[in-house]
Amino acid sequence: MNNQKSLQDHLHSLENALLQADVRKSSEQLSALLADDFIEYSSTGKIYDKENILTRLPGEDDPGIVMRDFKVKSLSSTSALATFKVFIESTQKHSLRSSVWTLNNGQWQMTFHQGTVTDLYE
Repeated sequence: MNNQKSLQDHLHSLENALLQADVRKSSEQLSALLADDFIEYSSTGKIYDKENILTRLPGEDDPGIVMRDFKVKSLSSTSALATFKVFIESTQKHSLRSSVWTLNNGQWQMTFHQGTVTDLYE
């Protein structure tokens, strides 16, 4: 298996974990997946840091997020950009997503995430 495919598979599993209700309800699991300097530009236009995510997500209902068209671009030996599309069942909205992942002490963690609502879902 080549390294790019292996990295794509690994980051896909981490991104997918962040969409699962049981992970989203666990501050411990979220904390392990998000870097300490994490920042999100949300699809609602709000900006969140790690502390906000750890406080907010565990109390939210599962929005039913479906991911597709996942791709990874290696930025360096310790960083990568993941891009994908999601459909949120609870709001019936589509969005384009991007995440920057960084290898910290042997563990991949998300350092940046952005969601952009779109009507187009090709």
